[in-house]
Amino acid sequence: MENTERIIGRVATVILGGGRGTRLFPLTRERAKPAISFGGKYRLIDIPISNSINSGIRKIFVLTQFLSAGLHRHITRTYRLDSFSDGFVEILAAEQSHTHLEWFQGTADAVRQNLRYLLRGSAENFIILAGDQLYRMSFRNMLASHLYHDADVTIAATLIPEEDVTRMGILRCDPDGRVLEAVEKPDDSERIEELRIPEGVRVRYMTGTDGRNHVGSMGIYIFRRRALVDLLSDLEIQSFAHDLLPRAVEKYRVFSHPFGDYWVDVGTIRSYFDANLDLTDPVPRFNLYQWQYPIFSRHRNLPAARIVGGDLRRVIVGEGSIVEDARIERSIVGLRSMIRSGAVLKNAIVLGNDHMPGEEDGKRIPEICGSVYVENAIIDKNVTIGEGSRIVSSGGAAEKDEELYCVRDGLVVVPQGVTIPPGTTIEI
Repeated sequence: MENTERIIGRVATVILGGGRGTRLFPLTRERAKPAISFGGKYRLIDIPISNSINSGIRKIFVLTQFLSAGLHRHITRTYRLDSFSDGFVEILAAEQSHTHLEWFQGTADAVRQNLRYLLRGSAENFIILAGDQLYRMSFRNMLASHLYHDADVTIAATLIPEEDVTRMGILRCDPDGRVLEAVEKPDDSERIEELRIPEGVRVRYMTGTDGRNHVGSMGIYIFRRRALVDLLSDLEIQSFAHDLLPRAVEKYRVFSHPFGDYWVDVGTIRSYFDANLDLTDPVPRFNLYQWQYPIFSRHRNLPAARIVGGDLRRVIVGEGSIVEDARIERSIVGLRSMIRSGAVLKNAIVLGNDHMPGEEDGKRIPEICGSVYVENAIIDKNVTIGEGSRIVSSGGAAEKDEELYCVRDGLVVVPQGVTIPPGTTIEI
């Protein structure tokens, strides 16, 4: 058996930086999806990069296109790997060339347009990841499964409930896990029934339980080098999920790799909101406090958060923040936030500020002022909420875009840099 480290050394990770992120607007109005803050101090891009590093795979490419300046800045400031190793985190931005005048036309096209860079190294297998998912996974285990089955393509898969079938890629597998069919977002009831896990059939140790009777693709793939190059040679293939996977099933050995732990695709405002607030649970499903598998991010040399007084319950407070005599419940308070005396936050995400007091030539830092009440809302970076304002979501409101706020998935989102005048009431 070939040495494990030699095998790992011939694997490269490719992280897709995401498209326009319309379902996460207005958080994506000025930034790429993977650059959105998460958990009070991280960015979403930190999750796939950390999974790769923790798996010992340190040749990492990040493909970017839309509003990528902030994402580039975060990656270059954060991931400076050991100069005595061959590891790297390299950004491959969309570019025009003599043969490609168009920008990326889809996920598969993004990889196709960068193949000349990906193939320069010795990688024999490529791990393809999304930049906007939350999970912890050992890619070593997935790679071992890939090699054991002599697979050309391996797809990480998880059991999903029927209500999620129409928004995901669904796999039909044989009892050994070989993928017989890959269908993206089926919407016909008969077709959905055909894709159910057959009664009593084990699908690589996955059985339908708790109403989860379909195998869903997680958008995490391992491709053998020659298979990836061959499949991408067809210029009609633009997307991995819609185009490439069905073609791969026809031509190559494609297997599923079962994954039963926490996994969330952060594709909407609601999923982003819920995933953040889940972190405040006594035992969160996505636990940041696991030293064996850390989530890496930028080290900012900020002071610890200062809590002057108040009542805080199930709250994460980011570094550099100051909380005066406030009441905060089940909320995330991001880096360098200023929460004044008398403020009340419930089920709220505050993304924080870019600067601390004194860093902007003495200008007043954005803050949540006294007697402010915020419930079921997302407050983007560098926002000031004036004294006595009230921002409350009760759910069910239609989407709208106002000057001071937006409504998405029944939540109020205050966009980056907005100032809410004192005494403003926003209730939906």
